[in-house]
Amino acid sequence: MNDTTTGLFGSLLWWLFFLYLLLWPQMQYRGLQMARARILQRLSKKRGSTVITLIHRQESVGLFGIPFYKFISIEDSEEILRAIRMAPKDKPIDLIIHTPGGLVLAATQIARALKDHPAETRVIVPHYAMSGGTLIALAADKIIMDPHAVLGPVDPQLGQYPGPSIVRAVEKKGVDKVDDQTLILADVAEKAIKQVRDLVYDLLKDRYGEEKARELAQILTEGRWTHDYPITYETAKELGLHVETNVPEEVYALMELYKQPMKQRGTVEFMPYTSKGENP
Repeated sequence: MNDTTTGLFGSLLWWLFFLYLLLWPQMQYRGLQMARARILQRLSKKRGSTVITLIHRQESVGLFGIPFYKFISIEDSEEILRAIRMAPKDKPIDLIIHTPGGLVLAATQIARALKDHPAETRVIVPHYAMSGGTLIALAADKIIMDPHAVLGPVDPQLGQYPGPSIVRAVEKKGVDKVDDQTLILADVAEKAIKQVRDLVYDLLKDRYGEEKARELAQILTEGRWTHDYPITYETAKELGLHVETNVPEEVYALMELYKQPMKQRGTVEFMPYTSKGENP
């Protein structure tokens, strides 16, 4: 083999290696998508429903598998509204939610579309559905939670501050002792709280009755807790929400396909117990 042939062979290897680095993350992600689709198809057949997912985890896609984070966005609402419109009107919808929250506008659109579906709607929460995720869950006929999953308050957030806290700060200090910008923030906060409270009431009144719907809307928007307060299954039951704990096994299998990228993951590992001499 002469020097020219060796050089060409070396260049080819480098190009193949570069293409591997470029395409491997995409190939992995495509494989994940196909595995997820198989589980969703199996779950849909088992439950006789249209299954939709709103799962926000850090994903590793794109050039060299660079990770990015996701929250409820307008793009999410567009996709889910399309899925709800395409769902058979006489068949249930199962919406699997795993999210820290996101845009109120997007969550509102999804919640109203879910509420308007003629057949039964069920939101399934394997781990958590906070803020806007809870808002969407409130629109469903049933909320199916893992026994250790959590929901959260839906009090509006203005930048880094909770809306109810802005209003209380002005009330405690007095309007004559705060600057104009704070007064404007308090005014916007009051409007935002009323808008979300009215929305929650509208989502709940048909299933819970007007009095209970007003009570729940008040509790969930008044700033009783911090915005990241975990509303457990037990707390949700005490509040009077329609919650169950029969999460299908397929949902847990699906969540296994949404793990963090290897470089970003922590050190949690486990080995299931097996009897002596028995293979896992």
